[in-house]
Amino acid sequence: MAAKKLNIEKELLKNDFRVTIFGSARIKADDPIYKDVYTLAKEIGANGYDMITGGGPGLMEAASTGHTDGDVEGRADSIGLNIQLPFEQRPNPGLEYLDNHELFSSRLDEFMLLSNVVVVTPGGVGTCLELFYTWQLLQVKHICKMPLILVGKQWHKLVEWIIDYPLKDKYMDSKDLHSVVLVDKAVDALKIIKLAKKNFDSGTNGSCHDWQQYGKKMKKLSAIIQKNKDKK
Repeated sequence: MAAKKLNIEKELLKNDFRVTIFGSARIKADDPIYKDVYTLAKEIGANGYDMITGGGPGLMEAASTGHTDGDVEGRADSIGLNIQLPFEQRPNPGLEYLDNHELFSSRLDEFMLLSNVVVVTPGGVGTCLELFYTWQLLQVKHICKMPLILVGKQWHKLVEWIIDYPLKDKYMDSKDLHSVVLVDKAVDALKIIKLAKKNFDSGTNGSCHDWQQYGKKMKKLSAIIQKNKDKK
């Protein structure tokens, strides 16, 4: 069944807990990384948490299909924020809701509006863009405090480089690393995601909803949400 068009305003009003998974479009289904991401996403779906991916192939597909397979009770949504490219990127079969973007910038902004946890799995230039965009906005507090979970040795080496150069040379502060969590396997991220959900439910540790702090649509969305509260 084809994915439905995502209604961003309605999605934000639902106040659901959402996990975003970024990762390579090039990794195939027989790769151990694909299977690891699928397993994590299946657990996320089984716990009733929404899933957001880039909507395409590779690890995005592993996450979307794993989530759909795990959500046997139909409690959560699988959302894809697809990008239109010169070569066709078809939405993967695990999506329930889809939003298409012509620009990476608007797509990244929508990820930030919707996300409560970000998990970055192995990938190339596009995944690095998503990682650093998220990290930058966390640094300057343009988005809410949330875990930025980096999966795999690829990112361990990157963080070591950041410590050895930008941090050592005082181009950044050590507190800029506080949101970053390194894990070896995707499935290791589940414990951190569950803790983030607990904080989300209680409103502790600075957790909040990203529409309150970020996005060009903030004023419009705030008015819609206030109007919805007034009706209750």
